[in-house]
Amino acid sequence: MDFSIIKKLGLSDGEIKVYEVLLSKGASQLNVIHESTGIERRNIYDILNKLIERGLVTYINENRKRKFHISHPNQLIHYIEEKESELEKVKEDLSKELPPLIKQFNARRESPTVEVYRGEEGLKAVWEDSLNYPELYWIGAGRYIPKQMPTWFNYWNKKRLKKKVVWHNLLRYELKKETKEMEYEEIKFLPEEFSKNPTVIGIYGDNTINVWTAKGFYFVVLIKDKAMAENYIAYFKYLWDNVAKR
Repeated sequence: MDFSIIKKLGLSDGEIKVYEVLLSKGASQLNVIHESTGIERRNIYDILNKLIERGLVTYINENRKRKFHISHPNQLIHYIEEKESELEKVKEDLSKELPPLIKQFNARRESPTVEVYRGEEGLKAVWEDSLNYPELYWIGAGRYIPKQMPTWFNYWNKKRLKKKVVWHNLLRYELKKETKEMEYEEIKFLPEEFSKNPTVIGIYGDNTINVWTAKGFYFVVLIKDKAMAENYIAYFKYLWDNVAKR
């Protein structure tokens, strides 16, 4: 079994070791778990208690000795469903608290501000933020994220379509033969000369982003400034009306 899957549930390396031993050996006393894992006895108590709290391990008393064993593996699914339910409740509560929090955040924010995001998680954060706005303008896009992160993009794009966020997309010249419009998207293609610049520009709301991707590395600079965003949209519209082709 690939125990790295269980690790994604939030279990520690020690918890996974103990779970693996109980799976392979069956009901076992504390000393057997200690010998098989090499984990100190006092730490094994803590690990077992956490696994018991999660419902993944239980125990029986036999001849005044306690033996531990794993619950039915289906409990792993039940554990996920329980966490999903808890997170959904947290999401509902947080949604009620967000409006005043956002209002306070916006009131204290000076303009313009610059934020830098690195790596996949940073890029995802910016893309998720763009779903809070009805339109997103792209200049020099190359369909990089759909190609490099297809699973996550499909998940994200379903949310975009559900919210009906419209993409206005000025794509690179070399994509002309292979690219079709997605739902809630309009596209045109820039001249070949624009393909020399590896930076993609995006505009949504008062936000202007510069996105650079190379060999799985992601770097995003986000500038929050209304005037700058308006200038870039004017630049986009000029390119759309006078330079780009279908």
